[in-house]
Amino acid sequence: MTSLSNQVQPPRSARIDALRGIAVFGILLVNVWSFIWGFESLRYGVLPATASIFDVLAIAFTAFFAEQKFYPIFAFLFGAGFVMVTRSLKEKLGRWSDAERLYRRRLKWLLACGVVHGTAIWFGDILTVYAIAGFFILAGLTGARLRKVRSNLRVWIIIFFALLLGNFLLGMQMISPSALQEQAINTVAAVEAGRVVYTEGNLLSIGIQRIGDYLTVTMQSLFILPHIAVLFLLGAMSVRLGWLTQAARHKKFWRRVQWTGFAIGIPFNLAWATMVVVEAIDPLHPSIYSFLLYAWLPVGGSCLAAAYVATVLLAKESLGGWLDNWLAPVGKMALTHYLMQSLLCSILIQGFGFGLGARWTPAGWLAIAFAIMLLQLFLSRWWLAQHAQGPIEILWRRYINKGFGAAEPTKRDPL
Repeated sequence: MTSLSNQVQPPRSARIDALRGIAVFGILLVNVWSFIWGFESLRYGVLPATASIFDVLAIAFTAFFAEQKFYPIFAFLFGAGFVMVTRSLKEKLGRWSDAERLYRRRLKWLLACGVVHGTAIWFGDILTVYAIAGFFILAGLTGARLRKVRSNLRVWIIIFFALLLGNFLLGMQMISPSALQEQAINTVAAVEAGRVVYTEGNLLSIGIQRIGDYLTVTMQSLFILPHIAVLFLLGAMSVRLGWLTQAARHKKFWRRVQWTGFAIGIPFNLAWATMVVVEAIDPLHPSIYSFLLYAWLPVGGSCLAAAYVATVLLAKESLGGWLDNWLAPVGKMALTHYLMQSLLCSILIQGFGFGLGARWTPAGWLAIAFAIMLLQLFLSRWWLAQHAQGPIEILWRRYINKGFGAAEPTKRDPL
């Protein structure tokens, strides 16, 4: 078997790594809240009567700018990475079957990593669902040919919108003022119970709660598989057509994406953020409009996410250079940073650690997220000055390359 390290590696794209770094940071803005409130639908919990304007703004900012904006970017890049990686592996190994077999090892490692992360650190793990989605999609993309990508994309778009519309219509039939009121009472009680465990409990009680929540969240997350599949395949197609890898040649396309995404995404997400703040202030009197907006949030959020991607790819030289210089290192260590964020949030926020979730307010919790980002900005540059990859990425590579005769990766390794 040919050694993967014996051939010249193509350079990584700093801009794609920067996008991945932005996605990792954006995901943290949303995830930090669940370390306090658990997995219930009232993501931002209940604002106390003593809440400051900064607490209100912290919730509004997260709902408008981040919620369901950055995991779509990550899924999009996951699909793009699939094509770039398998294409590179095929050139090194000589056969698509070997390239896909090696990629399946990546997915198995990602799945195992997700299970450990979800059960031992944070219940809201997304790696498990990404890995499952990857296995489903890989089965229909032999060779990652553009024709197959397009045909699979059409199928998953139909499934995604059928599921979205079906869930919306079913929910509309079940909604009534009395049902909304009863659901709100039960949700507030569950959210408060979760908050007490996570912010005041010991390691054992938090661990028991986390495992139960992980199983529930993972089962529920399977319903977003069609959404992830659509984003995954869009990423794959963006590489095959050069939209992502040759963005400078497709400026007209990305400008259309940018303005369309902002035109749809800004008003929708302003309405969503307003509704989220109202719900946090008065959770016992939910509005039917909250349900309507939440039902279409995967679309509204993805529109703004697409505008973010287009804006980064169209960035002028000065801003683009700054993004590449500071955020590309974060993207190169995306998996390490994702897991580190969960570990740090658990230690800082939850009851077995410093317990800041019980003592600080929403503005303080968001400040924790920004502090972690700042730490990771500098940590990435320091670590990559001495190593080719992040520590978790190095372990990942060693497992993946087992049996393929591969040596240590170089700094130019695209995987």
